[in-house]
Amino acid sequence: MRFEQLKQFLALGSLRHFRQAAEQTNISTSALTRSIQTLEEEVGHQLVKRSTRSVVLTLEGEMFLQFCHTTLEDYQKTKKQLDKASGKSNNLLVVGYTNYASAIVPISCGQFMARHPEIKIEMQMQDSDALHSMLKRGEIDVFVSEYPSSANNVDVQLPDQLLLFARSDHPLANKSHITMTDLAPYSLLGCFSQSLHLQAMMGEAAQSMHKSSDIRLGSIDEVINIVRQGHNIALAAIEHTGQINNHSDLVQIATNFQQPSNERLVVKTHAQTANQSHVDELLNVITQTAKSQGLNA
Repeated sequence: MRFEQLKQFLALGSLRHFRQAAEQTNISTSALTRSIQTLEEEVGHQLVKRSTRSVVLTLEGEMFLQFCHTTLEDYQKTKKQLDKASGKSNNLLVVGYTNYASAIVPISCGQFMARHPEIKIEMQMQDSDALHSMLKRGEIDVFVSEYPSSANNVDVQLPDQLLLFARSDHPLANKSHITMTDLAPYSLLGCFSQSLHLQAMMGEAAQSMHKSSDIRLGSIDEVINIVRQGHNIALAAIEHTGQINNHSDLVQIATNFQQPSNERLVVKTHAQTANQSHVDELLNVITQTAKSQGLNA
């Protein structure tokens, strides 16, 4: 069993589509099919139910998907620790940031790398709690987030390619905007998209809403049926708007597409980060970018 196979199964479990998973992992569809068959033979269980229209994981497949996620995550953490111990990470900075800072960090890192092509930057978008833990463990060098005291009251923000929807009698249906606190009590469903870019964007949105660990994914028809039966809310791509509008008992939930102004941005660094002079310069770039967008850092 190879790490490549685990990555391939993780892609298939996330996208539930052989062709899209093959494209994401840069192999042919037939090669992906053989890889999954080999995994099933090695673990001794059927992991995938195949049909002409969809891919469904068996119960064993869902358990193995979690194993893949945990194993690959632990591998990356260990590799970074080994790189740091051997000095290989001296020219690498890992920057963690929340969705709130997504309009600031990529721009700042791009400007910094243009000045210092010898320094590589790896960016990871996670929720604030996850980033705090990663910073303590030394897995990231720089942390950029919204001010923690207002985190629960921050409006839920989605790019205009994504939308939230629920039943028309849902408690959030008539609110002009919703916050993280409003969202917390409700389970989140996610609709598969034909676009790999939008699928990745939905994963990032779930992280920003602190729902990435318990989001349930399905086709648009499956998700609509579940939403119509209860008080779940669902995340969908703009391509699904027509199907949602076909149901009079469903409505879109209002989200705030604009970054709030005059808010504070928190920037932290790990105490043992290498290349501290470069970190200081990167922090200065982030600070200046934040100020140009009306944020205090």
